[in-house]
Amino acid sequence: MIRRLVAASVSLLAVCVLATPAAAANKDMERLQLQVATLQSQLAEIQRAADESRREVKRLGELIAEQNALLQRTVNDRRQQDEATAAGLKDLGDRVAELAEAIQALKGATIVPMPGPSAAANTGSPSAPTSPGGASAGPSTTGAPSASNVPPPAPRELYSQAYADYARGNYDLAIQGFTEYIRNYPSTDFTDNAQYWIGECLYGKKQFNEAIEAWNVLFRDYPSSDKLPNARVKKGMALERLGRRSQALVEYRYVVDRFPNSQAARIAREHLNP
Repeated sequence: MIRRLVAASVSLLAVCVLATPAAAANKDMERLQLQVATLQSQLAEIQRAADESRREVKRLGELIAEQNALLQRTVNDRRQQDEATAAGLKDLGDRVAELAEAIQALKGATIVPMPGPSAAANTGSPSAPTSPGGASAGPSTTGAPSASNVPPPAPRELYSQAYADYARGNYDLAIQGFTEYIRNYPSTDFTDNAQYWIGECLYGKKQFNEAIEAWNVLFRDYPSSDKLPNARVKKGMALERLGRRSQALVEYRYVVDRFPNSQAARIAREHLNP
């Protein structure tokens, strides 16, 4: 009986001994599972934060790109406005210069009338003595200056008179005056203008080939003249009058490409797209 009781006690003790490690292992497993779940939750939170950060970075990048594009457009618009303003000021300056030329031309065109033959009689001055042969004894011409020694008119007077003749449509006189100006004053600020107006006079006379040649001289001798855009456009118009449309288009495109904001360029565009 005792032996059986001892055996039962030993068996019970063995069961208890064997059961204790299994329970402890379960608790360790539960703790590990809890830690894994906690880590997975933290990892998911980190992943969400990273996704939000990427989205925010992307949004900020797009915003910066939009701001850069807007800034670039603003800069381009401002540059175009500045160029348009500069072109407008240049056109205004050209028009003021032309008005000044016209005013000077009108001033230079004012001619004081000389007294007629009857003026001397009305003054009571004695008549000139006559020679024994009956001819009037005029003053001696010995030592009188020849025409070749007469100095040319002042540049302003000469240019103004030529421009006045052009404005009145007296093209031949204007060409003569501008040519004389270039010959006597080959390096003034208005020498290139005189060459340009020779072409305009010839164009007004419908001598289109000669006008083209006059403007070609301007291009060759005065490559930095401010009259180049206008001369190029007028050369194109002369070429069109001669039926040379393809060559005229070359002149119009040249003006549009080289002087895009000038008044001449606007006229050239009208001829390019009639």
